[in-house]
Amino acid sequence: MNEIERAFRDSIDDYLVWCREEGSLPEKPYSGRFNLRLSPEMHKAVAIRAKKLNMSINSFVEKAIADEITATR
Repeated sequence: MNEIERAFRDSIDDYLVWCREEGSLPEKPYSGRFNLRLSPEMHKAVAIRAKKLNMSINSFVEKAIADEITATR
């Protein structure tokens, strides 16, 4: 194991110890995927609007969520 790997592992170990001491759970990474259920009418409206904007449905929904998060800060 090289010096960088050792430092990385040590920092993770320190973080896990800190979490135990604080009584908190370590943060887990998110996959970036989640299922979204919409009514068929909403799905159609999203698809039409995304196409008009020359975007994929995924890009359209991601932008809409990002806009909402930014607006509420």
